[in-house]
Amino acid sequence: MIRTIATQTLLEYIALAPHERIAWHAPDELIPLAGVTLDAPVRPARNVFCVGRNYLEHAREGARAAGRELRLPNVPTFFTKAPTAIAAPEAELSLDARVSSEYDFEAELAVVIGAYCKDVAESEALHVVFGYTALNDVTARDLQREHGQWFKGKSLDSTCPIGPWIVTPDEIGDAGALEITLHRNGTEKQHSNTAKMIFPVARLIAELSKGMTLLPGDVIATGTPEGVGFARNPPEFLTNGDTLDVWIEKIGHLTNTVAIA
Repeated sequence: MIRTIATQTLLEYIALAPHERIAWHAPDELIPLAGVTLDAPVRPARNVFCVGRNYLEHAREGARAAGRELRLPNVPTFFTKAPTAIAAPEAELSLDARVSSEYDFEAELAVVIGAYCKDVAESEALHVVFGYTALNDVTARDLQREHGQWFKGKSLDSTCPIGPWIVTPDEIGDAGALEITLHRNGTEKQHSNTAKMIFPVARLIAELSKGMTLLPGDVIATGTPEGVGFARNPPEFLTNGDTLDVWIEKIGHLTNTVAIA
C-alpha cells in the first residue's frame, strides 16, 4: 500500500523520505506556466551556504584585481547569505544606493539538500541531493571590502535570487558538466562550465557536513566563474534598470531586473 502525505510547502515536501515523495496530477489540474507568478522554489530555514573562489579563473581574477598573490585553499571557503536576501525569479531586485555603490553579479549553480545528514562521505554525497537550481549571488563589493568579511556584503535584501525551479538529479545527470552563463542587458559577462569547479558538488557536501548536520531544504551555492564586475578593467557595477539573466544547462533561465534607488 502506498501512503501519500499532504504538504503545504516545497520545504515540507523536501523533508519527506524519498519513498513518500509521490506526486501525480491529472491533466485538468495542471496550470499553464504563463498564468502563474513563480516564487523562489525554496526558502531554507536558515542561511544559504556559499562557497568562495571555487573556479580557478575567478580566483585568479580576484587576486589580480586585489593586487595580491593567488593562493588557492586546500578546503572550500564557506560563508553564508541571510535567508532574507532570497528573491524570486523575475522579481525586481530593490537595492539601496545609500548602502552600496558597488553591486555586482555572480552566476552560480545551487544545490538543494534533501535529507538530514552529517559526516557524509564524498562517495555518498550525491545521494543526499534533492535537486539543483540557479542562483545569483549579488554582492555589495564595497561592504565586503570595508567589513573585512563577506556576510554583510552578501546578505542585503534582494541579493539572492533563486530559481526558476528545482531540477532533480535524474534529469540533471552529471552536475559537474553543465554550461553556465550570465548576461547583463543581453551582453554575456560570464561563461564557464561546472567542470571547472575546484571543489565539485560531492566534495562540498562532504566538507560542509563534517561535524555539522545539514537539513532538508538547505541551499549550497557552489561558487561563481570568472567575469564578475569588480574584476573587470574598468570595473562594472550594476546600475538602475539592468536586466540580469543566469542560465544553467538543463535548468534554464533565472532572470531579474535591478532597481537601485
